[in-house]
Amino acid sequence: MAHSFTQEYLQIPAVTRAYTTACVLTTAAVQLEFITPFQLYFNPDLIIKRYQIWRLITNFLFFGPLGFSFLFNMIFLYRYCRMLEEGSFRGRTADFVFMFLFGGVLMTLFGLFANLFFLGQAFTIMLVYVWSRRNPYVRMNFFGLLNFQAPFLPWVLMGFSLLLGNSIVIDLLGIGVGHIYYFLEDIFPNQPGGRKLLMTPGLLRAIFDTPPEDPDYTPLPEEQVDEA
Repeated sequence: MAHSFTQEYLQIPAVTRAYTTACVLTTAAVQLEFITPFQLYFNPDLIIKRYQIWRLITNFLFFGPLGFSFLFNMIFLYRYCRMLEEGSFRGRTADFVFMFLFGGVLMTLFGLFANLFFLGQAFTIMLVYVWSRRNPYVRMNFFGLLNFQAPFLPWVLMGFSLLLGNSIVIDLLGIGVGHIYYFLEDIFPNQPGGRKLLMTPGLLRAIFDTPPEDPDYTPLPEEQVDEA
């Protein structure tokens, strides 16, 4: 069983595997009291004045204590992150990582003004939004209660947060950043006079993408071994 679990785990696409694992391990560390949320949350003063740079990343990794909210967020994060990576970003790992960086930077900038401490849920909503806009004809079912097409999913999730008594600011942030990315990547380049504005840096391509095979390369013929 352990071997089977390891195989399944290693079959998860690299970016999805890395991010979801980091989220689970961070929550486990808090649950076991190795660290506290106060060491993780987004605080510009501590980042700038005390050089606690890790907060730029850790605020995206903590989704609250173990419970329904954590499981709900992890399911959606894993599902839609993986579907994006295996779908529209298949074979484009560097572009997917760049989307992570673009979304993370924008959310951090907005977080400076919105007084938000943890941005992981907003990041999940961003992933859901981009997936939903790229799959507009997929029919969705929410807990067996609602049937709708994929583009409505982020709004349904926001309504669900509202019913649970949560602030919808974080959902609106995720939707807003997701729409900015979708517009710049998918809509604007296809408009009259439009062009591609989001260019994945060459460094990311060198790190994450397999270099294409030279079409002019001719491999040496394998040696023929005659059997006696």
